[in-house]
Amino acid sequence: MSKNSFKDKVVWITGASSGIGEALSREFANKGAKLVLSARNEKQLAKVKDDCVNLGVSAEAILIVPLDVVNYDAMPSAVSQVIEHFGKIDFLINNAGMSQRSLCVDTDMSVYRTMFEVNVLGQIALTKQVLPVMLSQGTGHIAITSSVAGKVGAPLRTGYCAAKHAVMGFFDALRTEVASDGIKVTTITPGFIRTNISVNALNGDGSPTGKVDSNIAAGMDVNECGAVIMEGFENGIEEIVVGNGEEMGLLTLKRENPTATFRALEQMAAQIKLEK
Repeated sequence: MSKNSFKDKVVWITGASSGIGEALSREFANKGAKLVLSARNEKQLAKVKDDCVNLGVSAEAILIVPLDVVNYDAMPSAVSQVIEHFGKIDFLINNAGMSQRSLCVDTDMSVYRTMFEVNVLGQIALTKQVLPVMLSQGTGHIAITSSVAGKVGAPLRTGYCAAKHAVMGFFDALRTEVASDGIKVTTITPGFIRTNISVNALNGDGSPTGKVDSNIAAGMDVNECGAVIMEGFENGIEEIVVGNGEEMGLLTLKRENPTATFRALEQMAAQIKLEK
């Protein structure tokens, strides 16, 4: 199989200031891509840009576009800024996201709204702004960072699981619609990756947890994760599964024996409740 080349392709990454987005920025820099880096933290985006320049990308080939994915009104001008600078958008990686750590009974409805605004509606809104550009080009590639939680229901994550299931469904459906238009769609399914996702996850009252989960701390190195995802992009894999922990086995178990999956996760939830 010949590998896809991303040299001189314009790649727009949201959530690029840290974690998987930052790792993917470096991966694409190494492949000679032109980068659009978006997140809320402009200072951290500047650091990521500097890292990519140190990898050999010219400063002119990296555009910082600060963006909060829940600010839909800012998206048209963000797209215009990218087109004005690069003239095209070859690849959109919807990677911005936020998690949750609370039992349903303890979770305020505002947290559920945030889960959907950030993880689902923000991704759809930006995709809808970029999609007409790709349709007019007759080519393009759209990706979404979902999660194992987009395939399996897990305790303390009712809102996060619901949101990640939703984006998995949306982008799988989008793939069917745009394949004949020359546009590819990739879903990314990470397990536990060593990022700040649990530190920034929301408690039931909407406050950040401020702490690292033990399973996140023991997860796959984020740079290794980025390399696996890049290999998947290069090989044209439409659903990229990435992780090296026991949680990855849940994907197979859910397909082959849903009942066993339910019982295993119920036991996990019971243990969590005993420890609270």
